[in-house]
Amino acid sequence: MTTSLRPHAPPAAHVDDATPGHLRLSGDWTIEHATALSEALTAAPTTFDAVDATGITRLDSLGVLQLLRFAHRCGTDFQAFDFREEHRALVSAIEDVADDRPRRRREFGVAAALGRMGHAVQDNAREVMALVGFLGETLVKLVRTAKEPTRFRPTALVHHMEQVGFDAVPLVAVLSFLVGAVIAFLGADVLRDFGAEIYVVELVNVAFLREFGVLLTAIILAGRTASAFTAQIGSMKSREEIDAIRTLGMDPIDLLVIPRLLALLVMLPLLTFVANIAGLLGGLVVGAYALDIPPEQYLARMHDTIKVRHLWVGLAKAPVFAAVIALVGCLEGLQVQGTAQSVGERTTSAVVQAIALVIVLDAFAALWFMVMDF
Repeated sequence: MTTSLRPHAPPAAHVDDATPGHLRLSGDWTIEHATALSEALTAAPTTFDAVDATGITRLDSLGVLQLLRFAHRCGTDFQAFDFREEHRALVSAIEDVADDRPRRRREFGVAAALGRMGHAVQDNAREVMALVGFLGETLVKLVRTAKEPTRFRPTALVHHMEQVGFDAVPLVAVLSFLVGAVIAFLGADVLRDFGAEIYVVELVNVAFLREFGVLLTAIILAGRTASAFTAQIGSMKSREEIDAIRTLGMDPIDLLVIPRLLALLVMLPLLTFVANIAGLLGGLVVGAYALDIPPEQYLARMHDTIKVRHLWVGLAKAPVFAAVIALVGCLEGLQVQGTAQSVGERTTSAVVQAIALVIVLDAFAALWFMVMDF
């Protein structure tokens, strides 16, 4: 009867005048009156003996949850609330599932960081396995090309030699000259305290012939050439040109990978030699104009102390670095998914992988040559 007389009465909470310790609730305690419901509970007194909720005409889960929170805030047992018989089932069900949940532990990002690290290790391991497999496939195709010379592409080889080698000569020469000058300056600052500035000659010679010449050249080509290979092959992959090559009965490895690989194998040792000459020249210029070492004395000292084995150590690493740079660049290009975003991501990945692998291999090679006393 009450529901039919007041079908949409707003929720209300007031103290019964006849019984001052009793709080009476009335109206519709539903989600339709959520704002009025919160206001009523906010204005209600927090000290009472019992709550008469039989005046509530309509009740839903929101109303029950709000009353549970109100009882918890007031420190009152929810059993003190007297509900209508038709509301008791809903109240019991909501009360059973509204138990206090344990507070979530505060996260400091350690688990997320470990998760990202695990994914990165897994991705890097997968990339290494793919690179090893691609190396094997390329070696098989090289042997096949040696047996079937008609597969060889001399025009593409010469074209890539020009792009990889001759176009990079100015950049490699200038940077190597400046690095050689910097090494001479730094070495002179340390050796001046011992009166041994003349040993700058040996410092520059050994550093460039063994390490800096080939390493600097490989890093330049890793950023310049590996990215170019990935972008070129990736663009062809996104335009489905590689699928067209396969449809025509040609092998993309023979057509795209082997000429680039051979071009780098030929040009990286030559660029390393250019870098060595430029680095030694940088040390000579600094010695002549900043360290008061006459060029004749500098050259004589270089002639007396330089050892050819240092040159061979540097040049021996050049083909290995060339193979790594070419294979990484071509493999990342072939792994492009067909979108412009994928081309950019794979180009960045190629540069990072090539530089990282070059530095890691150079470190292991330096340790090996040092242990072998060569």
